[in-house]
Amino acid sequence: MSDVAEVESAVPPAGARILAFVMIVAAGICGGLIGWKVTDLQVDDGSILPGVVGVLGAIFAAGGVAILAVLVMRAMAEWHSIEESGDPTAARRGRS
Repeated sequence: MSDVAEVESAVPPAGARILAFVMIVAAGICGGLIGWKVTDLQVDDGSILPGVVGVLGAIFAAGGVAILAVLVMRAMAEWHSIEESGDPTAARRGRS
């Protein structure tokens, strides 16, 4: 028998998930506003193009930040498992 316990859950802490969600929403808002305003300055009045580019900018920015948030939370979970066990290979084996 090993004295190393199994990992109960790989779910990041609630605070990290909430912060990630807030940052994804903030990035989407910023990307949408930037895409909308840059396009609005370049086209004539009455065009729907600024709205379309704004939505695409929001999707692109939120998607990029979402990818980074997932990678950061996975790295954070791996780091905690290494700290708890003292074994750098513990995270890959699924043990803490």
